[in-house]
Amino acid sequence: MLTGAALCGLLFLHLPLALILLYAFTTEDRSYEFPPPDLTLRWFAVAWGRQDIWDALGLSLRVAAASTAIALVLGSLAAAAMSRARFFGREAISLLIILPIALPGILTGISLRSAFNLMGIPFSIWTLILGHATFCVVMVYNNAVARFRRLSPSWAEASMDLGADGFTTFRYIVLPNIATALLAGGMLAFALSFDEVIVTTFTAGQQSTLPIWMLTELVRPRQRPVTNVVAVFVIAVTFLPLLLAHSLARDAEGSGKRAR
Repeated sequence: MLTGAALCGLLFLHLPLALILLYAFTTEDRSYEFPPPDLTLRWFAVAWGRQDIWDALGLSLRVAAASTAIALVLGSLAAAAMSRARFFGREAISLLIILPIALPGILTGISLRSAFNLMGIPFSIWTLILGHATFCVVMVYNNAVARFRRLSPSWAEASMDLGADGFTTFRYIVLPNIATALLAGGMLAFALSFDEVIVTTFTAGQQSTLPIWMLTELVRPRQRPVTNVVAVFVIAVTFLPLLLAHSLARDAEGSGKRAR
């Protein structure tokens, strides 16, 4: 019974993804007849030639890459401070760091939009990057802080006792031990930023990322197969970083167990 329930749950989660993949190859341009009357690659050629898709894809990639870079710097610094230092209000600050991803996305989006309006910041790619960085930091922070807590402080102390300065200790002792955690957190942050919709809606202005483009195209019946093709690409782009992050986290956990 447990196996059957697990299989039903997996089908409920993943069958819609399989249908999206199937209807990306259908010859019909308006209806979702099942099974599809015939299969074709025509819609992939149509999507390839659409400049608006390339523009939206380029914007999504730039925003995700910049947000991930910011998150790697701020998230790793915050994780180092929270795991090593002891000070009044430490737990409260830790809660504030993870709050953007714990709150509903619509609250984060509204608060960011209000802040940008109050400061007179025009909506552009920079507001998108700042908006996405708020929750991307959390992904890097969660991975990095767990790794920092498993890293013995005596290693860094021994390095500095032997004459290494802070930068050298970080480069040769700290960074190699947290590199996989940072990479896994960066992959998760990139995937989360790439397909983010709610915060993007409030911070994009007139710009259109790939997920926003897909929402806009869904109201046009003749464009549904093209939208399915783009959805297949989004699934691939977000699945690969998640798979890599999972693999890195599993390998790091296995290495930690062998070291113990």
